[in-house]
Amino acid sequence: MVTRIGQDHDVSARPTILVFDSGLGGLTVLREIVKARPDAHYVYVADDTFFPYGHHSEEAITARVVPLIGELISAHAPDLVVIACNTASTLVMSHLRGAYAVPFVGTVPAIKPACASSTTKRVSVLGTKGTVKREYTQALIRDFAQGCDVTLVGSADLAALAEAALGGAEVSDSLILAELAPCFVGAGDPNSARTDTVVLACTHYPLLMDRLVRLAPWPVDWIDPAPAIARRVVDLLGSPGSDADQAGAEMIFTSNRPHTLSQALMPFFGGRVPA
Repeated sequence: MVTRIGQDHDVSARPTILVFDSGLGGLTVLREIVKARPDAHYVYVADDTFFPYGHHSEEAITARVVPLIGELISAHAPDLVVIACNTASTLVMSHLRGAYAVPFVGTVPAIKPACASSTTKRVSVLGTKGTVKREYTQALIRDFAQGCDVTLVGSADLAALAEAALGGAEVSDSLILAELAPCFVGAGDPNSARTDTVVLACTHYPLLMDRLVRLAPWPVDWIDPAPAIARRVVDLLGSPGSDADQAGAEMIFTSNRPHTLSQALMPFFGGRVPA
């Protein structure tokens, strides 16, 4: 039997928002949410003990994430939880909503808006190997491709490369390009038949956005789901008041390792130094 735990209070004027990811990729989502609700208190949780999720089975991810989120809800009493991870969201959202009374916002491949905006009708989805092979992703294509030719590109290493780069490690262009190149279909075709839109179906990838744009063999539209997630958070919690001030922020690693990236992380937390 599942015991539902969560809210038994009204959402406060200064809500607590918990943002969860396997690692640091969810910071790209956090950054947009902070812009929309700068007054909120933020708890960012990186499940680095289990990173990267793409290397684990579906059963292992579900068994890991569902009870862990319950522990975090009990510890932090959030008003809303954002699962800022495509791999987890495509697996566990129904389990989480069935178990816990807190509202959840997930992160799924933005196939519908990508196909709606594509001119050439060639769209690529760049995600972890787990995300691109999942039935959830296949269903999105069936329901929303709208006649587009959708290429699924599963990367084993790009999320880890993004984390390494954020931490200050040297990551060569060649390593990034090897993961990126399969997204670009139609190199010998006229511009009207080439890939013109790439969906970033892993929240880690926007950490490398400047380099993705520079290394792309031709210009494309990059679809980052973070702004849409932030809008959904505002839909659920409302907008901040006109006199809203910044609240605090916490950064938690499930491995309990201390984070040493305070300066690098501040832009994602709206200039705050996370505790």
